[in-house]
Amino acid sequence: MADYYQVLGLSRNASQDEIKKAYRKLALKYHPDKNSGDAKAESKFKEVSEAYEVLSDTQKRQMYDQYGSEALKNTGMGGGPGFSSMEEALRTFMGAFSGGASGGETIFDFFGQDLGRGRSRACQGVHKKAQISIGFEEAAKGVEKEIIITNYVECSTCHGNGARSPQDIKNCTVCQGMGQIHQTRGFFSMSSTCPHCHGSGKIISIPCSECHGMGKTKKKQHVKVPIPAGIDDGMRLKMSGYGDAGEGGGPPGDLYVYIRVKSHDIFTREGDDLIITLPISISEAALGCKKDLPCILSKKPVRLTIPSGIQTGKILRVKGEGLKNVHGQGKGDLLINVQVEIPVNLSAKQKELLEQFQKTETFHNSPKRKSFLQKIKVFF
Repeated sequence: MADYYQVLGLSRNASQDEIKKAYRKLALKYHPDKNSGDAKAESKFKEVSEAYEVLSDTQKRQMYDQYGSEALKNTGMGGGPGFSSMEEALRTFMGAFSGGASGGETIFDFFGQDLGRGRSRACQGVHKKAQISIGFEEAAKGVEKEIIITNYVECSTCHGNGARSPQDIKNCTVCQGMGQIHQTRGFFSMSSTCPHCHGSGKIISIPCSECHGMGKTKKKQHVKVPIPAGIDDGMRLKMSGYGDAGEGGGPPGDLYVYIRVKSHDIFTREGDDLIITLPISISEAALGCKKDLPCILSKKPVRLTIPSGIQTGKILRVKGEGLKNVHGQGKGDLLINVQVEIPVNLSAKQKELLEQFQKTETFHNSPKRKSFLQKIKVFF
């Protein structure tokens, strides 16, 4: 009688995981389905199955380690000279794989068999996409838009079952309403999805005249889409349940609406902040001034004080006059980008006045110019 540990190619202190792994490898190698008509492989398969039956059982293994296989035979605990039939060896093989394969596999998965999935499961319907274009101010304040979509909805005539009447739904004659067909190959009974009813177990004898057995029909729907204030270009809204009807009683899919926001003549945005570019004259920049600026969310304009001596590119901020956060987390600011405009198309009088002013200018009036001239002296 061969040593069970040698049969599985293991040491006597092998763990249970190592025993199971070694057995699976050898059992798959010598399995009858892979070695049809090979008596040697069949004998080897029974041998490794016998070794596994003993070593995988803690009590049997302890008895075997102390007294050998004869002790197991005499105590009626199994093992001993071998299995009485290939059927017993196969039962051991199936027991080793059931519940032990990774990822929920079963014995049949290892041999590439399709167990099928039983009756059709409820599946959510197909999701749909749509796009809405809105104005900049609509995005800032929020708006409701209506769109027209065409999708599959549950047939109102058959209520989704696809038959002319409930009496026209019969059990599948191929699988007898089980949704699966069973095949015997060697010592195995394998199951696969019924190709006739596709796993539903039912066949429609007379289909619905409205949907022709599909259980759903195409329909145009007017959908009102509430667009929240503060939404930005490229954002997506989810409208639950506005996709295609589900399968097998499953829920409908969803509608995803992509938002396109048109540009504005005056404003741009950066996050929740509104940005406006404000051109002012040289005299306004030098002397300072006050400006009334529009604000998208407020009816009244914003009064802005421009300090004297302001430079081009200076950013002034008005707190809380930006856009609402689309998630309801406060508001942004209004940012004013000041641009000092150099006058063009001067009249003779304007030139004369500027020349008189130029004569009065000193470095005290232009500290940046003074600093620059001092830095470039080293090059001359």
